[in-house]
Amino acid sequence: MIERQALLQYLNSLLEPEYFKDYAPNGLQVQGKVQIKTLVTGVTATQALIERAVELDADALFVHHGYFWRGEDPSIVGMKYNRIKCLLEHQINLFAYHLPLDAHTELGNNAQLAQRLGLLVEGGLDPLEKRPIGNWGCLRQPRSAEAFAATIESALGRPPLLVKGGDHPVLRVAWCTGGAQGYIEKAVAMGVDAFISGEISEPTTHIARECGIHYYAAGHHATERYGAQAVGEHLAAKFKLNHEFVDIDNPA
Repeated sequence: MIERQALLQYLNSLLEPEYFKDYAPNGLQVQGKVQIKTLVTGVTATQALIERAVELDADALFVHHGYFWRGEDPSIVGMKYNRIKCLLEHQINLFAYHLPLDAHTELGNNAQLAQRLGLLVEGGLDPLEKRPIGNWGCLRQPRSAEAFAATIESALGRPPLLVKGGDHPVLRVAWCTGGAQGYIEKAVAMGVDAFISGEISEPTTHIARECGIHYYAAGHHATERYGAQAVGEHLAAKFKLNHEFVDIDNPA
C-alpha cells in the first residue's frame, strides 16, 4: 500500500515529466482515494477501461493517454463527463504520463518495444534530445523486409503495414511508438534501413519509397501497450500493490 501523494512523487521522480514539452498534463489528473493498494494499468483511459477498474476494485488507474489534451474543448460534458463521473464516484485516482512514458529508457514504450522485437538500442532518434522520444538500434543479424514484418506481427499480435523502400535487408532500425510517422525523415537522415511507428499518414508512403527506407506502421495502440504495463509491474513489486494490466482492444 502507498499513499496517493507518495506515489505521485515517486512517478514524477521515475518518469521526469519536467523535461518534456507535452500535449497534456502529466501526473495526477483525477484525484481519488488517499490510500492505494490496487492498481490497474492500460493504454487509454476509456470508459471500458474505467469500468474494468471499478470491477477490479482499483484505487488507481495508470495510463499513457489520459485527459485534458491541448486544444480540446475544456468542457466536461458528454463522453468526458461520463468518464470523469465514474472515476469520481468510485474514488479512483487517474495517473497519466504521455511523452515521459514513451521516453523512459527501461520501462518506456520505445524501450519495451525494442525488447519485444529483439532490437539492440544504440541511441536516440534525435541526437540533440537529452531524453529522446524515439530510438535507433540494430538487429542481431540482417533480415529481409518481409521477415522483419513477420517478427513484428509475432511480437504484437497483428500484421504491420509495410511500405518497402527497396530490396535491401533490414539491420539498422529506427522506431518511435504511437503517432510518430512524421519522424521518418529523422530516420532517413540517420541512414537506417527501416523505420517503425504506430500510425501512417499519406506522405509517409512517398517518403519511404523515394528515400529508400522500409517503413512499418505497426499500430498506435499495439506499439504502446507495454510501457504502462511495465510501470505497473514495477510499482507492484516495489510497493507490494495488487496490479492488473487491462488491454482494451483497439485496431488503430
